Amino acid sequence: MLKRSGGRAEALREKLNKANAVRTKVLDEVKFFRSWAQNPLRTGAVAPSGPDLAAKMASFLTPRPHSRVVELGPGTGVVTKALIDRGFAHQHLNLIEYSPEFCELLSLRYPGLPVLQGDAYTLKDTLTVTGGFLANGEPANHSLDGIVSSLPLLTRPEPVRLALLEEAFRLLKPGAPFIQFSYGLVAPVKPVSRAVSIFSSEWVWKNLPPARVWVYRKGH
Repeated sequence: MLKRSGGRAEALREKLNKANAVRTKVLDEVKFFRSWAQNPLRTGAVAPSGPDLAAKMASFLTPRPHSRVVELGPGTGVVTKALIDRGFAHQHLNLIEYSPEFCELLSLRYPGLPVLQGDAYTLKDTLTVTGGFLANGEPANHSLDGIVSSLPLLTRPEPVRLALLEEAFRLLKPGAPFIQFSYGLVAPVKPVSRAVSIFSSEWVWKNLPPARVWVYRKGH
């Protein structure tokens, strides 16, 4: 009798957990759509990235004791979760988010994780605010182990996209990746330097819409 009661309680807990997960997903999608409706050029997508795409982005990074990884445009935190699941601790991450609403959500969802409200297109300056990797006047050049971006790059002019990538390479260690997903058929940024290598993943068909991951590296 006790075993049967315990089994029923476990089944009930599982159902409640699934219901809460569905509720959280729906609420996140509502927040994302509302943000897109208010400023479609800045938000870009009408829904958060799916977990399969997020896991693919995180897979190009390897956690190390003193890793420094910056996430651009985390939104509701889907890619953030994938980075944490990958093994990155809170002190390894800086999140840069423009939306105050998403900043508040991320701070509640991941207590203690540095969430910097600012503009990813002024990357170095944003990282110098309180909580940022460069807040204490540390050397900026070649100090980061990776940058993961969910920014809607294709809503920006090509010179702006290129300027972001060039600034990212000044901050990244030699060979460290700049990781960006895109729904497009071609690379979201076309570097002018042959020193930059570009890798494209296979399509993540489970994401809606399907997307793939672009990885940029520069040896310096």
